[in-house]
Amino acid sequence: MTREEIVNNGEDMMIDDPKPKIENDFNVHYLRIYYGNLFPYTDIHKWLSYGHDGKHPGCDEYYFGRREFSFTLENDVYLRYKSFKNASVMEDAIKSNFPYKIDIGAVYSVDPDKRHAYAHSGTNLFTPVERELVFDIDITDYDDVRYCCSGADVCSKCWPLMTVAIKVIDTSLREDFGFKHILWVFSGRRGVHCWVCDAKARRLTNEQRSAVAEYFRVYKGNENNAKKVDLMGHSLHPFLARSYVDFLKNFFEGELQANQSLFSSEEKYEKILGMITDEDIQADLRGKWENSARSSLSEEATSRLRWEQLKKTLQSKKNKALSLRTCVEEIVFTFTYPRIDLEVSKQMNHLLKAPFCVHPKTGRVCVPIDPNNCDEFDPLAVPTLSQLIEEINSGGLRMDVDDDDSDRSLLGKSIKFFRSSFLEPLLKSCKEEIESSYKTKIAKTKDSFSW
Repeated sequence: MTREEIVNNGEDMMIDDPKPKIENDFNVHYLRIYYGNLFPYTDIHKWLSYGHDGKHPGCDEYYFGRREFSFTLENDVYLRYKSFKNASVMEDAIKSNFPYKIDIGAVYSVDPDKRHAYAHSGTNLFTPVERELVFDIDITDYDDVRYCCSGADVCSKCWPLMTVAIKVIDTSLREDFGFKHILWVFSGRRGVHCWVCDAKARRLTNEQRSAVAEYFRVYKGNENNAKKVDLMGHSLHPFLARSYVDFLKNFFEGELQANQSLFSSEEKYEKILGMITDEDIQADLRGKWENSARSSLSEEATSRLRWEQLKKTLQSKKNKALSLRTCVEEIVFTFTYPRIDLEVSKQMNHLLKAPFCVHPKTGRVCVPIDPNNCDEFDPLAVPTLSQLIEEINSGGLRMDVDDDDSDRSLLGKSIKFFRSSFLEPLLKSCKEEIESSYKTKIAKTKDSFSW
């Protein structure tokens, strides 16, 4: 194996081929087979080239080569600022390194791999010029409102929190910002990533990215605050009102109550009572619920009954104080509104895990999620490395082969969705933009000689 620059204590070191080691369905030997047979190199290259891999005179043949990648190898050895001239070079690098994780960064003004050549020039030539607008949502940030799991664990009862997050953010990105080319990807374990790939999104400055991120900021509290959401004013912002009516209210009162029974115990309902600023209302509701502690109702039925009692009480007292008028909505938002890692979205040079990587803790592939059918997505049903290798051994098809039967294999539907629903419409738009920009450039050139 060739020597690579290892970003690990600033030293160069030789990475030897490790022995196969099984850990939670993750096997290094299997990973080699996956990268050798199943990883969609051509599709990833086409995506990140944005139409600049063709022969059109308006193409920038160096565009893909200025994209930063990073590899995380065994024992957390980290290689950053890697770049590849084309799909073939990228494929060779991945197959020779078999990274546990691949991250994708920005497109820079110069080749990231040659950045040191410009370091002594006295000018800041190495700077990010394009990067998808990205969002990262992690289920661990919901630990204070889910009672089935905690930490990295996830199940069918708490995953719907990710589903409603996809619906809220995807709808806003399309309707409020006008973006069209949006890719949602399962992180492989406990969350989702969003890639907004429209040209106008890729060219946003850090300041503009921060403004978009702050647009989505609602959850502002921390573990020491009883009240983590404050919806000030007499009415909700149109985006928040739409999110509440279309997604959050019904989800809170339906699926979330059924799965988490949010009012079924003193520990649970005290957390909610703490969000009500009026102590008299708190005491009134607490008294009712303590007296019914031995009810024969199920946890879910008890929880639903107490929620209706809370809403009725707050409705009757809403004129008592301005803070009570949006209290019901604040409770719903606290439990259901997307908790985005905003810092990930604000900087162009932030890297994010590549689609179709394999998560080393679960062995599951980071597959795309269809936002129009995200209710059907089951993170526990996503194929693992061992399942994929078993399919290969039993005569399954390679994913990079255009074949009518490919969508019947474990990864086939994910690859097909990526190509048909995301990649093809995106590339059509990119090629139209390249053609338009080229015509404009030619027209300006002609005008300059028309004198």
